[in-house]
Amino acid sequence: MSEWQTCAVPDSFVKNKVGRQNQIPAKDITDVGRFPVIDQGQKFVAGYCDDESKVIDFDLPLIIFGDHTRCFKFVDFPFVLGADGTKVLLPNKELYDPRFYYFAMLSLELPNRGYNRHFKSLKEGSLPLPPLPEQKKIAHILSTVQRAIETQERIIQTTTELKKALMHKLFTEGLRNEPQKQTEIGHVPESWEVVAFDKFVTLQRGYDLRKQDFREGEVPVIGATKVIGYHDTSNVKAPGVTVVRSGSSAGKPLFIAEDFWAHNVLLYVKDFQGNVPKFVYYKILALDLTQYRQGVAVPTLNRNTFSAIELALPSPEEQQEIADALDRVANRTEAAERKKHQLQDLFRTLLHELMTAKTRVHELEITA
Repeated sequence: MSEWQTCAVPDSFVKNKVGRQNQIPAKDITDVGRFPVIDQGQKFVAGYCDDESKVIDFDLPLIIFGDHTRCFKFVDFPFVLGADGTKVLLPNKELYDPRFYYFAMLSLELPNRGYNRHFKSLKEGSLPLPPLPEQKKIAHILSTVQRAIETQERIIQTTTELKKALMHKLFTEGLRNEPQKQTEIGHVPESWEVVAFDKFVTLQRGYDLRKQDFREGEVPVIGATKVIGYHDTSNVKAPGVTVVRSGSSAGKPLFIAEDFWAHNVLLYVKDFQGNVPKFVYYKILALDLTQYRQGVAVPTLNRNTFSAIELALPSPEEQQEIADALDRVANRTEAAERKKHQLQDLFRTLLHELMTAKTRVHELEITA
């Protein structure tokens, strides 16, 4: 960055006309409305407001800084400001392209002081100050990657919603357009059988291991939601389905395609009772066993609380067809999540390289 000047953060922005009259407290933010509310939270839009007198439609674009959260947001549309912990920065346009300014702010390493305020730390920093034409090129490159990330996020949201809707439809109507029959749990396809949960699958509590016992080996030890180590033997043969028994994730199911060791924080399916494992996973996911958790400090899932709930089950053949249909949607979500993570890694690398001039824009060519 030797060819570039730098600018102290306090000298990088100018006074703006935003004031208390443009802010609303969190209690006044609604789920729907005419104008988006931007606050310091992780979500870009916190909610909505209908009060036109609060709208900020001047001095745009503006940078919103979360004094407590250290979040930066680039806002180039009319909005209302959340009242708690928001700082509004108007870039000095004689020095900075606004979007480059936003990315330069993102590149700052601010110490995490918990829920304390961070604006003082921000003002102690300094920003790179390349020529304006180079700023615009850098901003274009980073914006291109950011838009690609947002595209993957939209795909994830859409496919997640699609899977949820498809699960409801397939678990109530099936795939074969059968006539419906009335049962104690409502209408279900004629050929389906209604059984209690404990006649659907048999759940068994996992087994404990000392930490020194799962540091070596090739068999994954499955904890609440991930691999927590390896062991030399398995206690569950693939494929397997587990449900978290205790902790903040209690009730969450997981499908495992290889032999594994089920840790004691889990319940695992000991007997599928003739049902298709992947169908079992999706069925448990649709049941939302989190509603059966007990306790507050350490939520726990008690098998007895849901062992008698009744389920409608198709034949194993149709179970497999339903599982395959849901897999196709889930695979699209997983592919988008992988792509999103790759793009996020690329963005972080480019942000660092471009803001420190380790990579110059003339060395890159990224098209929108």
